[in-house]
Amino acid sequence: MNCYEIETRLGAGVYAKQQLTIVRGSGATLWDEDGNTYIDCTSGHGVANFGHAHPRIAQAIADQANTLVTLFETFPNDKRAALMEKLLSLAPGFERVFFCNSGTESIEAAFKFARLSSGKTGIVAAMRGFHGRTLGSLSATWNKAYREPFEPLIPGFKHVPYNNIEALAAAVDENTAAVVLECVQGEGGVFPADPQYLQAARALCTEKAVLLIIDEIQTGFGRTGSIFCYQQFGILPDMVCCAKSLAGGLPMGAVLIGSALKNLTPGTHGSTFGGNPLACAAGGAALQVLQDENLPQQAREKGEYLMARIRAVDSPLIRDVRGMGLMIGIELKQKVAPYLRALQKRNILALNAGMTVIRLLPPLVISYEELDRVADALEEVLKEPLT
Repeated sequence: MNCYEIETRLGAGVYAKQQLTIVRGSGATLWDEDGNTYIDCTSGHGVANFGHAHPRIAQAIADQANTLVTLFETFPNDKRAALMEKLLSLAPGFERVFFCNSGTESIEAAFKFARLSSGKTGIVAAMRGFHGRTLGSLSATWNKAYREPFEPLIPGFKHVPYNNIEALAAAVDENTAAVVLECVQGEGGVFPADPQYLQAARALCTEKAVLLIIDEIQTGFGRTGSIFCYQQFGILPDMVCCAKSLAGGLPMGAVLIGSALKNLTPGTHGSTFGGNPLACAAGGAALQVLQDENLPQQAREKGEYLMARIRAVDSPLIRDVRGMGLMIGIELKQKVAPYLRALQKRNILALNAGMTVIRLLPPLVISYEELDRVADALEEVLKEPLT
């Protein structure tokens, strides 16, 4: 029995399994069990910003695994303290950080902090937004396919059209604790925010004494051409939720906390594995790689190159090409599933973002030669309609 058969038989059944067993990775390349290579434009749903098996991150993990793996945050630790300082140095204006294990946990923490700080319960989120699958974060997520099987969800959530400041202003009331937005809606179709929208949202939240939470789970750590995407919009949120690539591939999430947050006292929240020394050592190495290899600039320049290549493709199937940095959406005039299968046959792994958008999230270390191979494969599969 092969890995596909074992996982299909023994897994919970909540994942649509590909009949492709991946056993190794390096940089932007993945290998299957038969030794075939693939260019990875998924990055594990945006996790592998620094590439697979980056030697400096791998060494930091190995060293720490031989020193101390786990330690609850009640006891200070050298790797955790160093990561706190490093992370906050990359996000001027924030004062504190809460560590957890995933993006959805960071969103849950931010909602709890917002309610605790403000004494209010309402949360306003955007249509097409995606913030996670646990009950609180799911309450802020828009897609009904994710939400409806688990209703009733947490009360007090509203959804308004994205990039529409009038709708946002109308939704914010005296019971609103926070507004949560993405700078680029990833799962929702790779839609970047209008700069004026985020700036107006910041002004509205300040005026109404409402906390602004920016979800950087997919856009953070160089993905869109800056360390955090909000830094390109001229705003300072009250909280930033991040995860995915923070620890170079190990599970880790964080909430960056600004000066407006109050009442965060011992016992109000916690996480058994949050801030463990192993993940913190990986995170410290990853953030140093981010700076030393100038990965935000690489993402910006490579993203511009790849989008230009894709926009030059002469295909009647393409409706739009959009994105920021190496977070790219190709909207088609029909469903993308057959095109993802065709790309995989050409040894390119890509994602969808909804039914009609091909999403590209390659590691930021991807080479230009690999980008050309991706663009060539896209041009080939988009020549004519597939079923």
